[in-house]
Amino acid sequence: MTAAQRRGRRIMMTDEERDAFLAEARTCRVATVSPDGRPHVAPLWYVWQGGSLWLYSITRSRRWAQLGKEPRVAVVVDDGTEYGQLRGVELSGSVVPVGEAPRTGLPCPELTEVERLFAVKNFGLTEMVHDGRHAWLRLTPDTIVSWDFRKLGGAFRR
Repeated sequence: MTAAQRRGRRIMMTDEERDAFLAEARTCRVATVSPDGRPHVAPLWYVWQGGSLWLYSITRSRRWAQLGKEPRVAVVVDDGTEYGQLRGVELSGSVVPVGEAPRTGLPCPELTEVERLFAVKNFGLTEMVHDGRHAWLRLTPDTIVSWDFRKLGGAFRR
């Protein structure tokens, strides 16, 4: 269950708008925290499926190591170049690894649809190709905040 968005109701996305936006966008930015408290933000490809953000991460990355010790993350997916076009979603919570790590393609029913969607979205393929370097993390968010400045109309157009 996600916490309700209290501020910015005028510009927040409906559930349908949010789901469509997250299904369409390809890259998110994932923020993790190192053991000494320093933040680390890095781009990553993902899939939005079943109310969860599925992150496809290299298992030998700084991000993966940090999430093994501290699974809490904040993730942002956004779009727009002009102020009046800005829109995005911030999701936060804790990630859980799913499937083998690194992923070699052993059967994992929980990943069947996720991997199909990821392969189509990012590679134009009908099935996932495994490289033995990546693995899946599932973020079922505790909090989701969204914004779509296009709902303000022409107030910020030049």
